[in-house]
Amino acid sequence: MAEFTVHQTRVDPYKNFKFRVKWDGKYVAGVSKISALKRTTEVIELHLGGDPSTHKSPRLTKYDAITLERGITHDAAFEQWANKVWHLGAGGAVPSQDFRKDIVIEVLNEAGQAVLAYKVYRCWVSEYQALPDLDANSDAVILELIRLENEGWERDTSVAEPSEPSFRNP
Repeated sequence: MAEFTVHQTRVDPYKNFKFRVKWDGKYVAGVSKISALKRTTEVIELHLGGDPSTHKSPRLTKYDAITLERGITHDAAFEQWANKVWHLGAGGAVPSQDFRKDIVIEVLNEAGQAVLAYKVYRCWVSEYQALPDLDANSDAVILELIRLENEGWERDTSVAEPSEPSFRNP
């Protein structure tokens, strides 16, 4: 059975290095790393009288925070969102009314076509790193980071497997 329904000659899974992030209807420039989308459901173990076995049931589901990293540029999108949660001089940490956003994470194939997308709901910035440690003896890129708390995510099933160009050897 073919694993890919549209492009049946494809056998390789998608790579993890082509992706993009969108919020407020715009793609965010330069995101180079996104942590895993992970959820965990607590387990309740039930022991019924007279039954030596254990029965398990789901309880609360928790969604891990998502970390986005990117090289520093003049695009202030990370900082502007972080400032909506906390702003110096505002009398403390008083979030604005629009500090939560829904985001979309898209996975792309080698041709740059969206092959998977996930909608992440009610995100807000719980950690913002404006600058990493600076080191004059290093040649690393300066990265900024945001950590997004969220209230759940789901796969966007409207993103279908695309037809990919076929490459033939002459």
